[in-house]
Amino acid sequence: MPKIFTHAQLLDADVVDAYCRLQKEFTDQFVYYDKQRKLRCLGLGRCVALPSMGDVESIYQGPEEIPPVLFTFTRFDAENPAPSDELFASYPRLRFMLPEIVLVENERGAYLQVNSLGPVYPGRVARFAQHAAEAGKRRREDIPYRLEMDSREDWSREVAEGLAAIRSGRVGKVVLSRRVKLVAERPFSSKDLLVNLIDGSARGVVFLYRYGDVFFCGCTPELLVRKTGNKVESECLAGTCPQSSDPRESKRLAEELLADGKNRREHAFVVDFVRAIFDRNCHDVHIPEEPGIKSLPHVQHLHTPVRALMMDGRSVQNLAGQLAPTPALSGSPVGEAMMLLRQIEPFNRGFFGSSIGFVDAAGDGAFSVAIRSGVFDGEMGYLYAGCGIVEGSDADSEYDEVELKLQTILSAFDGSAE
Repeated sequence: MPKIFTHAQLLDADVVDAYCRLQKEFTDQFVYYDKQRKLRCLGLGRCVALPSMGDVESIYQGPEEIPPVLFTFTRFDAENPAPSDELFASYPRLRFMLPEIVLVENERGAYLQVNSLGPVYPGRVARFAQHAAEAGKRRREDIPYRLEMDSREDWSREVAEGLAAIRSGRVGKVVLSRRVKLVAERPFSSKDLLVNLIDGSARGVVFLYRYGDVFFCGCTPELLVRKTGNKVESECLAGTCPQSSDPRESKRLAEELLADGKNRREHAFVVDFVRAIFDRNCHDVHIPEEPGIKSLPHVQHLHTPVRALMMDGRSVQNLAGQLAPTPALSGSPVGEAMMLLRQIEPFNRGFFGSSIGFVDAAGDGAFSVAIRSGVFDGEMGYLYAGCGIVEGSDADSEYDEVELKLQTILSAFDGSAE
C-alpha cells in the first residue's frame, strides 16, 4: 500500500497569482479551475502516478488536513488506430497523477499542499509559501496568430457519411469533430493561455495538463460528474444555437432552440443515457422533464441538470468512467457511434472530448468533458470542436456551429476579451 505524506497550510495569496509565481520550476502542470464556484485545484510537479485510487494511505502533516489531490486526463478513444496529432502523441499513458504541490481553493479558503513519498521536508514548504506570498499580480497578454482552416468539402463528406449511417438505422446520432491548426506569431506559454482563460470571457471550468513542452488546455461548460460526500451532480448539454449581443435576440434564439425538434432529439439522447447510468449507481435521482438554456458568450445550449445521492460502494471516478464518453461527444448508441467515428474521422481525438478532472483521497472530486480546447507547444497547436449530427442536420450549418464553439479556445489568445 503506497503511503502519501501530505502537508497543508493556509495560503496567504491568490491561488492563480501563486501558481504563476511557482510554475516556472515545474514542467508537469495540472489545473481544474471552476470559474463559477470555489472548486479550484492547481498542481505542479509530479510526486507519483498511480494506476487506481485504491489502497492509498494518506499521512497528514501540517496544520490543515486537506486530502491529497490527484488529477486524471483520459483519452476519448485510447485504442483508436487513427493517428493523433504529434502533440497528443507525446503524452504518456498515466491514470492518476499526484503533484508535488497543489494550490487548493474551496469555500473554506485557499491552501498550499505539499506531497511526498516520504515525510515532507519543512524547508520546502516554507520556501514554496514564501514564493507564493511574493507573487505579483498576473497580467494578460495578446498573442497574435493565424489559422489553417480545415476543408468545408471534407466536412460535408463526413456529415453525409454520418447521415447515411443514421438513415440506415446504424445510429440515431453521431458527434463529428473538426481539427484546426493554429500558428502563433510569437512564442507563448501555458501560463499565458491559462491566465487569459481564467480572467477572460470564457465561462465554465478552465483546465490544463502540461507535460514537458506540450500543454492541453481549454474552458469547458460541460460538467460530467461532481461528488461531495454522497451528493453527486451532472448535466446534459447538447443542442446549440448562436448567442447575440442583443438580449432580445438572444432570448428569441433560445426560444427557437427550445422548440426545435432536431436539437431536442439530440438532447434527449444524452438525457436518456445519463439517466440510465445514474439509476444504476445512485438513488433519489432528480432530472427535470424539460431542458433549460445554458447561455455562454458565443453559443447557447439546451441544458438539463442531474442531481442524486450515490450508493454505498460506488466512487466518483468509476461513475465518470461509465459516463464518458456521453452521447454528447460520441453519439447514440455510444458503442456503435464510436466505431462509426473511427470509420469517418481521419484523426484520433486524443484528450478532446474525454473525461478530465481530479479526485481526492477522501473520495470527493469533479470531472468535466474536455471540450472547447486545444493542444499546443508554445509556437503552434491544434484546436478541436464538434457538433451532434442527427436526421435533419445540415453540413454547412454544423460547420458554422463549430466555428462559434472554437471562439472559446481562441479567447485564450486574447488579452483583452471581457
